[in-house]
Formats: sequence, C-alpha cells, structure tokens
Amino acid sequence: MDFAIPADLTAYLADLDAFIEAEIKPLEAQDDNIRFFDHRREYARTDFEAGGLPREDWEELLSEATRRADAAGHWRFSAPKEYGGKDGSNLWMAVIREHFAAKGLGLHNDLQNEHSIVGNFPFVAMFDTFGTEAQKQEFIHGGFNRTRRVAFGLTEAEHGSDATHMETTAVRETRDGVDGWLINGEKMWITGMHVATHCATFARTSGEAGDARGITCFLVPNPTEGLKIEEWMWTFNMPTDHPRLSLTDIWVPDSTILGEEGKGLALAQSFVHQNRIRQAASSLGAATFCVEESVRYARERKPFGQELARNQGIQFPLVELATQCEMLRMLIYKTAWEMDNTPHKQIESELSDKVSMCNYWANRLVCQAADQAMQVHGGMGYSRHTPFEHIYRHHRRYRITEGAEEIQMRKVGAYLFGYLGPRKGLYD
Repeated sequence: MDFAIPADLTAYLADLDAFIEAEIKPLEAQDDNIRFFDHRREYARTDFEAGGLPREDWEELLSEATRRADAAGHWRFSAPKEYGGKDGSNLWMAVIREHFAAKGLGLHNDLQNEHSIVGNFPFVAMFDTFGTEAQKQEFIHGGFNRTRRVAFGLTEAEHGSDATHMETTAVRETRDGVDGWLINGEKMWITGMHVATHCATFARTSGEAGDARGITCFLVPNPTEGLKIEEWMWTFNMPTDHPRLSLTDIWVPDSTILGEEGKGLALAQSFVHQNRIRQAASSLGAATFCVEESVRYARERKPFGQELARNQGIQFPLVELATQCEMLRMLIYKTAWEMDNTPHKQIESELSDKVSMCNYWANRLVCQAADQAMQVHGGMGYSRHTPFEHIYRHHRRYRITEGAEEIQMRKVGAYLFGYLGPRKGLYD
C-alpha cells in the first residue's frame, strides 16, 4: 500500500506552477485585471444591466488564459490523447484541482464558472462513451476549437432533485419524411446558455413519471425556434449564467439523440460522477487554503500583546478542520484511484456511494472552513478585501448542484443498507 503522490505527478505540479508564474500571473496583473479578483470582483465580473450576466471582458480574460494553457499543453490534460489531451486520470485531476484551489483566488483556477487552466470536460467522456462518430467529431473537437459548447438541460423548476419525474416530454413526429421528435417543457438552472451552441435536453419519451427508463437526451441547437430564455436567475454569488427557459414545439430529428433512446439518465450519471470527484477535490483545496490563511493570520495578529494563535478558542476549531481535511484527502484520492480502475459505465453501480461521500462532505467542509476563516480574521474576514466571503458564496452552491447533499446522502444510504450497489440483496 503506497500513499505517496507519484513522482511524475509531483513534477507536473511543478511544471504547472512554473507556467502560472510565467504566463498567468502577468496576465492577471496587466490592464487592471486584478479587479476581477480583489474586493471589486463581483461588480467587475457582472453586467448588472444585462440581466446579471458575466461581462464580456471577464469571459474574454478567462478564454485568453485557457488559450495560453492549451498552447502549453495543459488545458486538455484530462481529455483522451486522440482529442489532443494527455489521458489525465481522475487521481491526477483530483490532486491538480486540490493544488490549484489551495492557492486561493486567481486566474489560474476560478471555479465560479468552472474555469481552470487544466480544464474539466465531463462532456468529453459523455460524448466519447455514448456519442456517434459524427457527434464525437462535432462536439468533442468542436468543443476544443470553441465552435461548440453544450449546456446541460436536466433540472426543472418543479423537479430539481428527482429527474425521473420531469415534465418535459418529446413525442415522435415525422416532418418532410424525416423521423424526429417534438419537445415541450421547461428547464431551470441550465448553466452557460448565454454562450451555448446546444442544450443537451433531457425529456421523457416513454414510461411513467418516476421511471428511470424512458428519458432521452436530445442535442437541441441554441438558438432555435421555440427555445426561449425566460429569465436569468440572480444568485448568491454573481454573475449569473443560470436561466429558466421554455421549450415550445421544438422539432429535432433522430440524429440529435445522444446515447440510446430511453436511457438518458445513464448519460446524466456519467456527467455528474466526474464533476463530483473533481468538485470535491476543489472544495478540499479551498478548505485547506482557508485553514492555512487563518493559521498564518493568527500567528501574525497580536491583540493585547500576544499572538491570537495562543488562544485555544482559535486553535481548536482550526485543528478540527485540519483533521477533517487530512481524512478527506485520503478518501478523495482513494476514490479517484478506484474510478480510474473501474470501467466508466460501471462507476454508477460500484462506486457512486464513495463519490457522493467525497462530494457532500468536502462541500460542507469548505463552507465551515470559510466561515471559520472569517471569524478568525474578524472584521477584515467579513469584508471583500479577504477572499473568504467569495469562497463561501461560491462553494455554498456546490451543496446543491451536482445533486443536493441530501440526495447524495440518500445514495450512500441506499448502498450502505443494500438497496443498491455491490451490497444489494445482502440483507434480503
């Protein structure tokens, strides 16, 4: 049993750090780009007059950072080699994401809109596993050359956690001799629709409400007749790119189906597992940052002539957080390693509970760590001149997205008690 981070991974982290210092930090500093990361960050990023959407100069800065990272061979790291990547494993991605988040806010890795110089591409695995050859060419290669961008259209206003009860439907309809589908319904929190070329829209095509089977994924072009953004939902952490949208009599041909008809939820699970483990690693890194910054500040701050760190009321909460970080790190690394050694389609049935454990606990932990960091830093901790309020507001949404923590705990419970997973039937 070897718990050491592989030497080649350690070397790659050093390469990434050097790239950040040489390319990303100077870009962050030029033209007052630091406004996107200091106390002005929320207002600098948000076009409040345009429904709260991200400002174009903010998104262009992120694009320039990823273009530079792509040219250096980093951005596509997690993608298969055939698409220009390096076959980056889940373990390596977990370590990298933790390492980046532990550095604090910066252009190297700002997860408010999932930006990183080492990109996370759950759609690549989804298209590579379930897509046709034509879809792989169009959406994987197109995604990397920035001609295609797919939003994930699963959630609905009335059925957020239980997708099996979705009300969006698709019925068969042939037009001009071409077999297709007529889609009607509503979706909510469909991130990135302001720049998406397509929305992976999940709709019931057969079965009854509550059935896992009978849901199909359609690649609906954006814009298209009948697809309307009803409003942009303002959130705890701005800017927003999360709309409520409606689909009215949208017709699409059979060729827009991704995966098998009626088996769309398998795609959804493929999407969330990679996101959940990498999200967990990022939350762990951010939690570690909050702890370390609090420790440093407590050693430097000397109220009444004595280091703040001498007080056990300061020490003990940080001790507990540091202990949880250490334990969680091992679980995340182990689970990521197990994912790398499990066929992609079997992760849901064999490891989904462990992935959920990592995710819900890490996302809860970072919120606790950010809150404690605010408390240790006092008035400055509450201000926007320290990054803790931003970390809290951003990571707080992770306790809801990718499956609310209650849903993930429910999944863990189902595996633990043998209703699902490898222990199914053990107690029957």
